[in-house]
Amino acid sequence: MQQKVIIIGPAHPLRGGLASFDERLARQFQQQDFDTTIYTFSLQYPDFLFPGTTQYSTEPAPNDIKIKVCINSINPFNWIKVGNELRKLKPSIIVVRYWLPMMGPCLGTILRIVKKNKITRVVCIADNVIPHEKRFGDKPFTTYFFNPIDAFVTMSAKVLDDLRTFTTKPAKQIVHPLYDNFGEAINKSEARRKLGLNENEQIILFFGFIRKYKGLDILLEAMSLLNNDIKLLIAGEFYEDRKLYDDLIAQLKIADKLILRTDFINDSEVALYLSAADFVIQPYKNATQSGVTPLAYHFEKPMLVTNVGSLPDLVPDHKVGLVAEPNALSVKEKIKELYQLGEDYFLPHLREEKKKYSWKILSDTIIHLAE
Repeated sequence: MQQKVIIIGPAHPLRGGLASFDERLARQFQQQDFDTTIYTFSLQYPDFLFPGTTQYSTEPAPNDIKIKVCINSINPFNWIKVGNELRKLKPSIIVVRYWLPMMGPCLGTILRIVKKNKITRVVCIADNVIPHEKRFGDKPFTTYFFNPIDAFVTMSAKVLDDLRTFTTKPAKQIVHPLYDNFGEAINKSEARRKLGLNENEQIILFFGFIRKYKGLDILLEAMSLLNNDIKLLIAGEFYEDRKLYDDLIAQLKIADKLILRTDFINDSEVALYLSAADFVIQPYKNATQSGVTPLAYHFEKPMLVTNVGSLPDLVPDHKVGLVAEPNALSVKEKIKELYQLGEDYFLPHLREEKKKYSWKILSDTIIHLAE
């Protein structure tokens, strides 16, 4: 009889990096012969708390994995119902994502009920323990959530350090697996044609949701200091007030250096944007880890990251990219150096380094921790 694994976290019809991750992890467990289901949210955030335009994907649902849409993050009666359902189901392992303290009461309650079956082991993938934007209730919500967890997986040393301020339970740090579920790389010229971009221009890419800690303002200032024809392609949705950035662009007089694609980027378009760029720029002000890094690895794009959090650990300097200080002058100089070295300089290192980023390493780590 197959062992059951339940993943609790975002999945279709929700969109974004966490959903893509959970769906890819489910496929990995299926490959290892586990009966796998994702329990996702019927209501993840109330609309007034959601910073983007919509929480939902316009892409078709994946037909190769089981997804149950049933968790309401703000309804305690729902938490009891889902908890009792999972308690009776008696999965061998529950893998639960934790990225925001607001989810602590919901997920903590569900897991407390499940653990009454004395069978299920719970492993948490902790994306963040101390959030980027702090809010009232963060610490008690996180403490409440951690109580029924048996073990933890983190994908950065920073999160592991933060975790240790809350608990001494077993924990293992691994590298974030490659996002290999967006298809293969496309010829750069073809990708640019499909996106309506100039095939002959130098184009760097800022990819993903636009939030303060990701440092797009630093990159915009760096663009104002560059005296050449490099274009910055910004591909991702604003998760904060766009006016702040529009005003900065006008002040710096750099609109002609920018290509703005600031709607949500669907999964089917990810390969186009990554393939079209010369280099991927991550000018973060603070970071635990980044889902953009494994994307860049998969599409074999050299990166510029800033010297914050665990980003330099994931992007060895002068091997798979360059490390800058989190200020405009340093970022500008490193962008120039990327082009001086050229893409081919980094490719052998990228191809070797990406071998570490396996989904089986993650699934095996979870299984080992659960045992």
